[in-house]
Amino acid sequence: MPNLEEWIPNRKAKQIFAEIRRRGVVSKFDLLELSGLTSSTLTRMLEELATTGWIEESGLGESSGGRRPLLYRLKQDRGYVLGLDISRSTSRLVLCDLQLEKIDSASWQMTERMTPELLMEEVVRAVGRMTADKGIAPDRLLGLGIGAVGPVDRARGMMLNPLYFPAEGWNEVPLGPRLEAELGVPALLDNGANTALLAEYWAGSPQQYRHLLYVRAGVGLRSAMMSNGQLVYGAVDMEGSVGHMIIQTDGPPHPERPHVYGCLESFVSIPVLEKQAAARLKQGRRSVLSEWVDRPDDVDYRLLLRALSADDRLATELFTQAATYFGIGLSNLLNILHPEKVILGGPLITTNELFYQISTQVALKNTLYYPTYPVTFTRGKLSDDALAVGAAAMVVDRLTS
Repeated sequence: MPNLEEWIPNRKAKQIFAEIRRRGVVSKFDLLELSGLTSSTLTRMLEELATTGWIEESGLGESSGGRRPLLYRLKQDRGYVLGLDISRSTSRLVLCDLQLEKIDSASWQMTERMTPELLMEEVVRAVGRMTADKGIAPDRLLGLGIGAVGPVDRARGMMLNPLYFPAEGWNEVPLGPRLEAELGVPALLDNGANTALLAEYWAGSPQQYRHLLYVRAGVGLRSAMMSNGQLVYGAVDMEGSVGHMIIQTDGPPHPERPHVYGCLESFVSIPVLEKQAAARLKQGRRSVLSEWVDRPDDVDYRLLLRALSADDRLATELFTQAATYFGIGLSNLLNILHPEKVILGGPLITTNELFYQISTQVALKNTLYYPTYPVTFTRGKLSDDALAVGAAAMVVDRLTS
């Protein structure tokens, strides 16, 4: 099994490949300026990459007075990469080309029976089906990236002790080594927030923003940070840290860590919304939810969204309160990290406009230096595919490391 770093062995060729990937289509003249290489060295590197099939010519660019420059782009079908998103409600596998264009996908509901062993069996079967259906030879499959719920041990390829999984057995799972052995390709692991941010970075304009923040709100809260195109890592996995930001010291305990009081995740998450709705119904609050369930504890997120769409007063109140707290948490992040762009994802963001609008307005209102500090908020472009596509992006990134 070749190491990913060995596919393009020449360091200067890696540099050129990375620049072409970043810009999509680029002229030889621009590469000469960007790389700092001599013309003869650049020509040799381009020939090497073209001969080995990593890049191809893409026509001629606009003339600036002389001969029209030759354009280059990645050869998308030179290799293929897999990306696996392991999340609490749904896990997803994608097959992508070198430009991270999705070719095929599969998904699984994370029910009480979906143990790590069963999911890995399903993934191996799906990879076999995808590669057979698309006629992809084994030597064209470069590797598998995995974006999983943290905390994770990236070096050992292991999920550690994540919360909220419906099935048993999701502690200390050696995903990377197991899937690498089963599939016969390198497997890389990172937390899902980091892979989602990678996906959004490549789906946008990689040259436009230097400092990016990603926050995902759903069953829990997850975040990632990027500076100068590189993910920011701490001494330990930081994915779930945003949820433990203290908002109110005498607030409610964390749903799974009762010794922690008033943290952001105690106010903002799908389980908290469901629990709050059930509590209000038990208190006698009027709501259409009472007509849809036999017991208050049967209220789930799907019904909360339905009630919100019906302008139900209780549902509107609950979402407004959660969005306000989420906005306060975002403002704290902005005041500490000062990103240029904040990408928001996850079910709480993508399923209703109210939550997104209130949370971003509250965040800006409480941000130091605003409006002279012009932070941009956006929803993720890739929606449900972000974590898996970003996991695939890790594999392409490793080609030039």
